[in-house]
Amino acid sequence: MMNFFGSKPKVSLSDHNSVLPHALKTDAVQKLVGKRVVLASNSPRRREILRIFGLEPEIVPSTFEETLPFGGFQDPHEYPVATATHKAVEVYERLVTEQPDDAPDLVIAADTVVLTHAPPDLSSTPYDPNAPAGPQDILEKPRDKEDHFRMLLDLNGGICEVVTGVSLVYPVLEAPGYTIKSIEERTLVHFAQNEKSLLKAYVENGEGLDRAGGFAIQGLGGMLIRKVDGDYQNVVGFPAASFFKFLDVLVEDEVDFLSI
Repeated sequence: MMNFFGSKPKVSLSDHNSVLPHALKTDAVQKLVGKRVVLASNSPRRREILRIFGLEPEIVPSTFEETLPFGGFQDPHEYPVATATHKAVEVYERLVTEQPDDAPDLVIAADTVVLTHAPPDLSSTPYDPNAPAGPQDILEKPRDKEDHFRMLLDLNGGICEVVTGVSLVYPVLEAPGYTIKSIEERTLVHFAQNEKSLLKAYVENGEGLDRAGGFAIQGLGGMLIRKVDGDYQNVVGFPAASFFKFLDVLVEDEVDFLSI
């Protein structure tokens, strides 16, 4: 006999648990328990930094093409924030469309850039007569070994600024159904006055060829650095301390945060 009054098939939702056992039990971290938290990045460095602090989000890389014109920003520090925002929104909207019954509770995106020198108005930076004049420019990945060596020579004995923009997207009741919150983190990296032979050896090693600015501070590139003013993790790729403090602020100030 057919059962005309049978219950509807149950929709099976994934179990989400991005909070690792060793995470600090802050109010914000506790609210992440059981939530679908997504990192819109395929960066192993960002993933590892978050793991260190007890968070293991789902990885869904953004398909946003990072083609925003750097020259279109009057303040260069706005550039990574804008890029991170586009990444986060693209992933959130895609997942809501593809998986409406299991939409993300929080999408995290980040973008890190290296700027040619410290901001000229930064009073805490010692005066350097050899520092580049004029506005900051962005340092891309080296094109080849020759470009890499030139880049390191320009940085040698000087200061560059590393800026990471972090954007969060989460659901709210008001249209368009989500909101965006962002922060930026700035760190000054002081290069030692290195011998050319050391710079050439680093270039030949190849570690810095796929890194913005041409160096990896957490690797062999750390040999080139004299000191860091600010968050070391920010230079690696994600400002974890500021990120978790930002979550605490959102829990305190935003009613809809992780509550929809």
